[in-house]
Amino acid sequence: MSDNQQAITEQQWRWAELIWDYHRMHHELRPVDAAIGLGSHDLGVAARSADLYREGFFKTLVCTGGNSPTTAEVFPRGEAVHYREHAIDLGVPAEAILLEPNAGNTGQNITFSRKLLAAAGMHPASVLLVSKPYMERRAFATARKLWPDVDVVCASEPWGLDDYVNSIGDERLVLDMLVGDLQRVIEYPKLGFATEQEVPENVHAAYASLVRDGFTSRLIS
Repeated sequence: MSDNQQAITEQQWRWAELIWDYHRMHHELRPVDAAIGLGSHDLGVAARSADLYREGFFKTLVCTGGNSPTTAEVFPRGEAVHYREHAIDLGVPAEAILLEPNAGNTGQNITFSRKLLAAAGMHPASVLLVSKPYMERRAFATARKLWPDVDVVCASEPWGLDDYVNSIGDERLVLDMLVGDLQRVIEYPKLGFATEQEVPENVHAAYASLVRDGFTSRLIS
């Protein structure tokens, strides 16, 4: 946290934990026909994908993602390329990975991965979406909209908010991202990007409070 940032208060942290838990789908893991590692700034997605491959939950992994303003510096050759390399380093055979290097948003992650799997002769009845922990619900809602006939299971690193903040190293940025993803869960169905998700009243209250407190850098206009 930089010197000009105010410390997170105990109440703000409680609100953040409530939103964190809401974003997690709490799905029970089960074997699926294919997995999709959704590109982002977080290399932990590739690590979690490799863990689940080694545990036998799937035989084919799609690494998807081009670049965005928040990832171009971290992954200069594209999110999917770096994810693939990291997964191979962690024991996933190269032949088990399909590379989708063009997607620029979650909708494209889903759509382009589906087309790539089809081109490889795969038409999965079930897919595992591996994402950042706070992106599970948005990924689920997007897939239900764009790929309604597939059975979707969501997974991410099994961390609490404390663990994730420690891995990122910037607690205020993480809270900004939690708030930004919740805004997308609420607003994207109105734009046709995702299916509507029930948002409990206390989660709405947590969101409104954190927005008032200035956790707004990841909001869309």
